[in-house]
Amino acid sequence: GLAGRSRGKKRPASVVTDNSTKRKTTDTEEEEEQTEKRFRRCEKAGCAAAYPVCFASASERCAKNGYTSRWYHLSCGEHFCNECFDHYYRSHKDGYEKYSLWKRLWTGNGKSEPSVKAFMSDQQLPYWVQCTKPDCGKWRQLTKEIQLTPSLALAYCCGMKLSNVKSEGPDQCSQPEDLRVAGVLDSWWSSMLILPPLLKESPASPFLSAYYPDCVGMSPSGSRTSRARERVRSTRTGPCQSLPSLNPYFQPFYQPSECGKALCVRPDMMELDELYEFPEFSRDPTMYLALRNLVLAAWHRDCKEPLTGAEVAPHVIVRGLVRVRCVQELDKVLPFMTRKGLVNTGILQTNQPLLPEPYHNKKVLVIGAGASGLAAARQLKNFGLQVVVVEARERIGGRVWDDTSLGVTVGRGAQIVNGCVNNPIALMCEQLGVKMHKLSERCEILQDRGQSTDPAVDKRMDFHFNAILDVVSEWRKDKTQNQDVPLGEKIQEVYKTFLQESGLRFSELEEKVLQFHLSNLEYACASPLDQVSARSWDHNEFFAQFTGDHTLLTQGYSTPLHHLAQGLDIHFNRPVQAIDYSGNVVKVTTSNGTRYTAHKVLVTVPLALLQNNTIQFNPPLPDRKLKAVHSLGAGVIEKIALQFPHRFWDAKIQGADYFGHVPPSPEKRGLFSVFYDMTPQCVLMSVITGQALTMIRDLQDAQVVNLCMTVLRELFKEQEVPDPVKYFVTHWSQDTWSRMTYSFVKTGGSGEAYDVIAEDVQGKVFFAGEATNRHFPQTVTGAYLSGVREASKIAAL
Repeated sequence: GLAGRSRGKKRPASVVTDNSTKRKTTDTEEEEEQTEKRFRRCEKAGCAAAYPVCFASASERCAKNGYTSRWYHLSCGEHFCNECFDHYYRSHKDGYEKYSLWKRLWTGNGKSEPSVKAFMSDQQLPYWVQCTKPDCGKWRQLTKEIQLTPSLALAYCCGMKLSNVKSEGPDQCSQPEDLRVAGVLDSWWSSMLILPPLLKESPASPFLSAYYPDCVGMSPSGSRTSRARERVRSTRTGPCQSLPSLNPYFQPFYQPSECGKALCVRPDMMELDELYEFPEFSRDPTMYLALRNLVLAAWHRDCKEPLTGAEVAPHVIVRGLVRVRCVQELDKVLPFMTRKGLVNTGILQTNQPLLPEPYHNKKVLVIGAGASGLAAARQLKNFGLQVVVVEARERIGGRVWDDTSLGVTVGRGAQIVNGCVNNPIALMCEQLGVKMHKLSERCEILQDRGQSTDPAVDKRMDFHFNAILDVVSEWRKDKTQNQDVPLGEKIQEVYKTFLQESGLRFSELEEKVLQFHLSNLEYACASPLDQVSARSWDHNEFFAQFTGDHTLLTQGYSTPLHHLAQGLDIHFNRPVQAIDYSGNVVKVTTSNGTRYTAHKVLVTVPLALLQNNTIQFNPPLPDRKLKAVHSLGAGVIEKIALQFPHRFWDAKIQGADYFGHVPPSPEKRGLFSVFYDMTPQCVLMSVITGQALTMIRDLQDAQVVNLCMTVLRELFKEQEVPDPVKYFVTHWSQDTWSRMTYSFVKTGGSGEAYDVIAEDVQGKVFFAGEATNRHFPQTVTGAYLSGVREASKIAAL
């Protein structure tokens, strides 16, 4: 309805005979017409603006706060008049050329339709900026001519003298805030926005040049040209090639048409957990995507300091009142991303809690100071929770145990990073300034008597080996768990069938090279193949895995783990005996009688200790969880490292990072099948895997060294191979607090068991470790990420 308009029926003039009455009626009609001309409500349903004001002031005939034939609604509190619309939209008006230029730029770069409303939002709305004085924080509208920049946002105070802005009075902070700001903070306000906010000059822009900017929350008018985008698309350039200052392993966003890269997000789509946390953005996710992409980019540009809202907010450059709302939403988006471990993670130590006050009132006990326990404890402490770590050993690290006795760091446990892109280990190395050694792909394969194997033979047998595994993959497609068979048995069956059907015969050497590849498979599974599930041996490959370089941590995994542990309250030599979670708090007892109580307990002990009931749970763990625990295998590999007086292998190996050893017989496959050159020192490290472990089980270390030296002297027969100066041999299978190296899926088991072991019990007892990570088992990375995952769950409950 129009303000002031009479709704009663007008009487026909012919009926009116009294002159005075007639005059009164005419005056009233004139007043009504004047009122109608002076005011018109916003026609947007739900908009409370009875008397809109035009922010544009573009046309000489601008209605300002008066009458216009139509108001255009951008938000509750932001309108422009029909005269200013015409000023830009009509081809004979002065503003038309400016609008046309903008429209060409927008259509060249963007996907959304250009319109006068979009033009006004993108080019004409005034910016809003918040006073940075701690005791103020009021929002102020800048004049239309002033461009907001991050540096201005960082420095702005009420009354600041800017061009065309007068500073009046000594204390501008005492001036009241515009009433429209309070409206923005109401939950319904954003539903009345006509257009979603599109950020200008976002730090995410260089990462996302292959996308339409408006699909990822950025303005097409402040982005690269479409030609640049097409060039990026055609060359499939990764984001880091265009950002030489960034670590090449930081690739947080999928590029278009790309998939299967771990810990990547689609910049144009919300993930399921994001939709669950922020259902209000499910209809139009633009604001969320703009903020999330901005936060991820800002974190990857500098991951050495905690990322705060105060640092990110100045980069939220968008016109209009919606900037107030974006900064408000940032206060929810950043803590969520922090809690999930997407940002503010790794070895960071913070002085201020990263999560707000409601998260701080929990006491958590972490059992085990390995990679998963330390990751969880570090996160929880940074969040602001109270954390104590209890460890059975007198050292941190668990199955990470670096040895420097041979003059170089050699991992008795893990030391290799498999795939560095987006790997949190690479992130921690960046935070520490630690270089990783990229492992070359070249691997010389030596035979007994010292001959090098023809690369063509290796290539051929590698092809056949992978073809066998492809047939196994095809076979398992319609098989249930009950139809599972041992992987070794299935491989033999497929191999024999192939030989019968093809009529092919492999030479003795080719057969041995095939055994070499099988030994590598046993190394990957940490088990003889006759115990491994043919149906689920590579269950995690169905999920996106880490891509990029394989590297050796020359300083060892202990370096990042020791930094994770700094400042944590860790109690050593406290083996946990019992966990009683029957009451409101969880009670934990150690073997030396120490008792702890906590609201939540995180168990990170190796799978083998859960299988052996090392810890008594009261009540007992659910049958479903116990079944999962026993359906996985506690795999074992052992290592040997030898220091020599000189590098006798150099001439033959010629600078490769490792070399292989063709087993002389199937029974000996896995006995020192690969040797790693631990440069720059004169140290070789090798592994014992599969059935070969039974050959060394009852031997003394010196006898294992003699076995290894026999192999080396066969491989380097043409020269004098000196005795080692020093050595060590690992005994993970006998280690009281490990009993294993890493897990595998046993015959009849399934990858789902990893998820079941990861389930918490009653929201009180939580589980982490490589054997709880279905996506990345068997790795320090997987263990670390499981700790981050559980810290997020514990903090959220």
